[in-house]
Parts: sequence; structure tokens; C-alpha cells
Amino acid sequence: MPSTRTSPTCRRSTPPPTGPCTPPRKPGVTAWWFATPATTTDPRTALYTLFTVLFLCAALAWPTRASAESPLLIPLDEGTELSLRRFPAEGERLLIWLPSEHGLPASVTGLAMQLANTGTEVWLAELLDSFFLPVQASSLEQIPDAAVAAIVQRALTETNKQVFLIAQGRGAIPLLRGVRAWQQAHGSHPRLRGAVLLSPNLYLETPDAGQLPRYLPIARASNLPLFVLQPELSPWRWQLEGLQSRLVEGGGGAWLRLLPGVRDRFHFRPDATAAEQAQAAALPGHIDTALRLLAWQRPPAGPAAGTALRPATGRLKKAARLAPVAPRPAPPLVLPRLEGGQQRLADLRGEVVLVNFWATWCPPCVHEMPSMERLQTHFQGRPFRILAVNMAETPATIRQFLATRVRVTFPILLDTDGAALRRWRVVAFPTSYVIDKKGQIRYALFGGLAWDGPEVIMALGGLLEE
Repeated sequence: MPSTRTSPTCRRSTPPPTGPCTPPRKPGVTAWWFATPATTTDPRTALYTLFTVLFLCAALAWPTRASAESPLLIPLDEGTELSLRRFPAEGERLLIWLPSEHGLPASVTGLAMQLANTGTEVWLAELLDSFFLPVQASSLEQIPDAAVAAIVQRALTETNKQVFLIAQGRGAIPLLRGVRAWQQAHGSHPRLRGAVLLSPNLYLETPDAGQLPRYLPIARASNLPLFVLQPELSPWRWQLEGLQSRLVEGGGGAWLRLLPGVRDRFHFRPDATAAEQAQAAALPGHIDTALRLLAWQRPPAGPAAGTALRPATGRLKKAARLAPVAPRPAPPLVLPRLEGGQQRLADLRGEVVLVNFWATWCPPCVHEMPSMERLQTHFQGRPFRILAVNMAETPATIRQFLATRVRVTFPILLDTDGAALRRWRVVAFPTSYVIDKKGQIRYALFGGLAWDGPEVIMALGGLLEE
């Protein structure tokens, strides 16, 4: 069972609290979802700000020396040793950093050094190297649960520190499975405090366009207190409600911090924007604050209920192609246009319509837009339209993009609050739907496409002839 102890950030009350903390969805389950409120007068904002200031003060007061990195080997079984890099610190916290589908990039080493210099010991677990696995998403499925469990046990027995874990993206899978394996073997420990998940991806596979995502069973079978750091400019941002409901089923609580203006992998992107560079510099402070908040939560008494934690997984990405689907009515779409006025999909009945969900920060979106413009030119004079729905970016950002990057003549629609994305079940970017003259969805896909290719021209031409 999760902790029934309240925290200053979100207290259990009757009636349930309002604002950014969502009341539990299951009786007896406490789930805290903390998003920075819009105003600075909210006490929850003050709490987060206080912890961030404390981290900055510690960064200034702590000796500014590079951490003395040292290797650490943990035997797993006969002939197998787990290789870790240890950044010692004198504080009371120890953070185990697991690899993601991008491995442990150089930026993670820098983050480990900064955290160690402010009192948090960090162990970088080089699990992909330990098992001779390539740096790719499918490798994370092959990391034995026992490996993560062994690292957790070593941290608890070798030190007297509070133990936390952290992982990004698909790295959340071995993290949650490994902690559960440790719980099954050892029950609980008062110093195993929780985990930080950076843009976690717990999908079984990337769903087809218009389909809701299916989650890996471990999402429902974990009761570890969690703190989710979620980049704002990420498709996963719009699926947080679904992730929340799965995590609550396991009985654990979770905090949420949206990181404004940044994409996934913001702290090691070669094309990082100024906003992403600023958030990368602030990331040690966000992690430090997350650990402080997690330290308040009572550790679970043992593993959550759940079985079949290693199902056969589908592919995360599939080759983009214009796939026919069983005809179904298109959801409503009523949005403001970038250049003024309102666009209603229902007003285009009798025409074939391509509805494309995109963002300026999405490279496949940018790559396919010129071919969409050529597609529109090809069908000029025929009942064919393109509606490009932008994901919650400001009009100024979109206009700057259109003026400097890609010039198009089809209308841009503004989904400022993400309501249309959720209604149309958009999970990946870009996602596109082709609507026939009767208002039925006939084709759907996610991923970039050459829209002026012969197969696409033939498929859309067939719809125009109906």
C-alpha cells in the first residue's frame, strides 16, 4: 500500500484537493501529480521553488571540485560482472542511473558530477556494456531483472544512504522490473525511497494512428514512489493521464513536473535550442528537488500484485505507409486558423481531406511538409483539402517557422490546449488521417511520408473518384 502520510504539497482532504493534484482513482490509493501552477502564490509552487533554491545554495556552498570517479564491479553470477562508474559524495542520498535506449550519453556523466558535487552520490550502471548489448531500445528488454536488483541490494548493504533510481525513456522498463524483482526477493527497505523517470516510455508498442496505447504490465505492477520529469514538447506529454491511471493501479504515488519549451533528449541533443540548453543546466536542480520530495514518501511494504511482466513486445516504430483502415466517422474538429477565422471539418463534407497533426520541433513533420504542398498542387481544382493541426505552439512560433523553414499554402489550425490531439488519439508525431467525402476515416498513419509518391496519389485519387 502507498503511504497515507500527507505532504505539504498535496494533502488528502474532503472534498478532494483542487488544482494540479488529481484525487486518487482507486479507493485507498494516493497518487500525487504535481505540475507547476500558473501563479507563484500557490504554496505548492513555493515548496518546489524552496527546494530549487536549496539546491542552488548547496551548489554554491559545496566544494567546487570534480568528483573522484571510480569503477565499481558487482558480481551477478558465475562469469558475469556488472560494470558501474561511481561518483562518491558525502551526502545522505545515492542515485543509481540506468541506461536508456540512448545508453548513457556524455551529458549524463556531467550531470552525475554536478549531483556528486552537491552531495548526492551517483552510480552510473553500464548495463548495456556489461551484457554486450548494442545501444538501442530492444536491448533494454534483454537486461535481466536480477541485474538491477543486485545493484539496488549492493547500494543498500554497502552504504547507509537513501537509495533512489533514475532512467529516461525506455530505461524505465528495466528500472521498474528490477526494483520489483528486488522487492520479491527482499520485501522492503526503509532506505529504498523511489525513482525519477525522465520522459518515461512504458508502451508495449507505438500504436497505430487513432488507437490508444497499450502499456507494459509493469506499469500496473509497480508501487515504487515516482517523480516524472516530462518535456513539454513531446508526444508523450499528451498521454500522461493514461500513464497516471496505470501507475495508480499498482498502488504507488507519482509526482509530475513539466519542463517547458523542451523536447525529449533535450540535455544531449546536438541541435538543442536556447531553452533546451537552459533546462539542461537546470536539470541537476530538478533531480535534486525530486529526490527531496520522494524522500518524504513511505517506502512500499513489498511488491505490488501483478504477473506476466515480460510479454512479447511489439515494435516501437513501424515503417510509415498510408494504411487503409476500417471506415469510421472522423471525430469532430473545430479549431481556429492561424490566419484568422475558424475551421470546421464538417464544412468540408463532399471533399477528401488530409488531416495532419504536426509541430515545428518534429523533424519528420518538417521533412514531409513540402511533399504535402506538392500533393495539394497535384490535386488543384479537385475536391481535396489539407488541414495541418499544430500541437499547442504559439502563433508567433508557427509564423516564424513558416517564414524561415517551410512555406505552405494550406491552412494551419491551432490546437492550443491539446484537446483535438486527445480526441483524435494522437500518440506519435506526425500523425495523419485521410477523410473521405462522407466524413469517414479511410487511411491513417504515424510518421513522415512522401505525400506526392505514386502509391499515395493512386490511393487519394481513388477516394476522389468515389
